Amino acid sequence: MRTLVILLFLGFHLQAQQPAAPKPKPPAYLSAAEAGEDFLIQGEYTGQIDGQEIAVQVWAKGKGEFEAVAYLGGLPGAGWNEDRRTIERVQGRRDAGKNTASFPSGGGDITADGKTIQIEAGDQKNTLTKQTRTSLTLGAKPPAGAVVLFDGQGANRFPNSQIDDKLQALKEGLTSEDTFHDCSLHIEFMQPFMPEARGQGRGNSGLYLQGRYEVQMLDSFALAGKDNECGGLYKIASPRVNMCLPPLTWQTYDVDFTAAKYDETGQKLVNAKISVKHNGVLIHENQELPGPTASAPRKEDDTPGPVYLQNHGNPVRYRNIWMVRR
Repeated sequence: MRTLVILLFLGFHLQAQQPAAPKPKPPAYLSAAEAGEDFLIQGEYTGQIDGQEIAVQVWAKGKGEFEAVAYLGGLPGAGWNEDRRTIERVQGRRDAGKNTASFPSGGGDITADGKTIQIEAGDQKNTLTKQTRTSLTLGAKPPAGAVVLFDGQGANRFPNSQIDDKLQALKEGLTSEDTFHDCSLHIEFMQPFMPEARGQGRGNSGLYLQGRYEVQMLDSFALAGKDNECGGLYKIASPRVNMCLPPLTWQTYDVDFTAAKYDETGQKLVNAKISVKHNGVLIHENQELPGPTASAPRKEDDTPGPVYLQNHGNPVRYRNIWMVRR
């Protein structure tokens, strides 16, 4: 009997020590054709209620779940009053057997169908219409004297990079052969649709100036706009406004970067500074960068550095990348 008890204990103990099976990675979609019904409902909607401009962003949380985020005055970067206290968030889900989502709320019934949002409160009915915004600088052409890092037509100054042939765009995880001090940089990027992922697992990448200072790339559509979300300078500054567009939309960063300055002994005299436009809207202006981002591949010093596009395990895509040295 004692031997049997010992064997049973050992068997249980060994079973308990087995590592848990790794969780499967959330699905990531790079085209609307494969993204499913939830993707069709997600997006931006605008209209008027009682003569006041109202905008709503609907983001997909996976498995038929959604959140609708309402703004007074219009969409972020397009009329919103930038008073975060006025933002309202309502949870909803896709209706069984239908291509609509419902959002029960104290202010009335809200229904989104991918083309409009219907808001009913008592006898009053209001309609918001879906909008498709594009960046104000999408497709910007490099000026004379610019260094074209990637144009999808033959110019590619990222050694050992991989190209997504369907999108004619670069895949994540690459470093430019060119290095620089002060510069202006244009880049276009696309976040995957990953409705079941959350936080830093949702379309994560980053643009690193000089391989040192990161402007975060993340699917932060309709989120709060924090320093670790899209457009954020990690642990330094949140974007003035969350200008993240829905995933599978080509977005832009236009960056003016001034490198840190050092004396002849290598002592830093002046911090690096950065100004960033996200989709053409200014989100950082002359923001000081007291040091490199924690995960930066290069330490901070007075040498020039490359453009580094982070691989964080998510399929982010990049195109139309050029830089002007200043």
